[in-house]
Amino acid sequence: MSSRIKIVNGKVITPEAILEQASVLVSDGKIIGIEQGNREFPEAMEIDAKGQYISPGFIDIHVHGGGGSDFMDGTPEAFLTVAETHARFGTTAMFPTTLTAEPEDLEATLNSFEKAKEQNKKGASLLGIHLEGPYFAMSQRGAQDPRFIRNPDEKEYKELIANYKSIKRWSAAPELPGAMEFGKYLTENNILAAIAHTDAIYEEAEEAFHNGYTLATHFYSAMLGVTRRNTYRYAGVVEAGYLIDDMDVEIIADGSHLPAPLLKLIYKIKGPKRTALITDSMRAAAMPEGNSLLGGYKNGVEVLVEEGVAKMPDRSSFAGSVSTFDRLVRTMLNMAEVPMLETIEMASLTPARIMKVDAQKGSLEVGKDADILIFDEEINIKMTMVEGRVVYSL
Repeated sequence: MSSRIKIVNGKVITPEAILEQASVLVSDGKIIGIEQGNREFPEAMEIDAKGQYISPGFIDIHVHGGGGSDFMDGTPEAFLTVAETHARFGTTAMFPTTLTAEPEDLEATLNSFEKAKEQNKKGASLLGIHLEGPYFAMSQRGAQDPRFIRNPDEKEYKELIANYKSIKRWSAAPELPGAMEFGKYLTENNILAAIAHTDAIYEEAEEAFHNGYTLATHFYSAMLGVTRRNTYRYAGVVEAGYLIDDMDVEIIADGSHLPAPLLKLIYKIKGPKRTALITDSMRAAAMPEGNSLLGGYKNGVEVLVEEGVAKMPDRSSFAGSVSTFDRLVRTMLNMAEVPMLETIEMASLTPARIMKVDAQKGSLEVGKDADILIFDEEINIKMTMVEGRVVYSL
């Protein structure tokens, strides 16, 4: 394929506006022009968007699996399968996410990431690892395996961070002993600290924010809202997410984990610049419904997939998402009634800014990576381009 590509005849979604009858010019994997009309671009391959949307690619900062594979399978092949599966649904970059696990299984996953990143030519870019756990509140473990949940271990986390530069984010419960020091250490090492699976009340969440925890992981899930202790009420992490203006939140916008009123409330209070959409999807994403496994084959937890979501086998709670990113965008447009421009911001530029990759990714702007989608009015993905390579097209 030519390194020069011209995508024409589309509605180009830029950070400021949607440009009708516009074109995007690509050279050597970068965007070099966004223009109205269809100007000459010699020796370029032309792609006709046929009047559909030309959008920045979606960036998933919290994803466990898809296409029958989970990152905790601990093989490069699993990483490649997940990256290629989600590219078909609009994800152009992702931060593979782990679960609580035995140390050797976690290291197998971290080692596989490095190998898969070198081999990955057909899927979403693998930008870095998100460690979800094991430093969680047992009472908020959800579907995480309780055998591996523990308090922050200074020796353990310092060794992992020293040995694996791919770690870019770590989610933990800030009320645990040693969690504030852990948050400060993450921040000093340019790793995003996030609040997750937590019993923290507002005061603890506020202290955590000042010690580096600037993101609320899957907002509303596995965290407290208003709670009562003895006779007194306390605000929780949910209220902290709203009251602390600079706190970012990520939401599983699959239409199941959060109902329409809460999606609208989050949008109204936090807005598109502080809210990132995530799939939080497991291996059953883009697969038939039925029995599945959350986590790796060795120590995974059995789950049941029905009604478009993963549940614990006794149906007592959700056990993960099976969503793909196109579904998140449709949910925000149709259920939450958010305009297209701001929905795409929550799917691309905001997660890029949270993960500090917005200088290269997250919007259609000159100089950025050519991570580009074409989709129709129903957000059916017609083409996915990753750094100038078409990795999927209908």
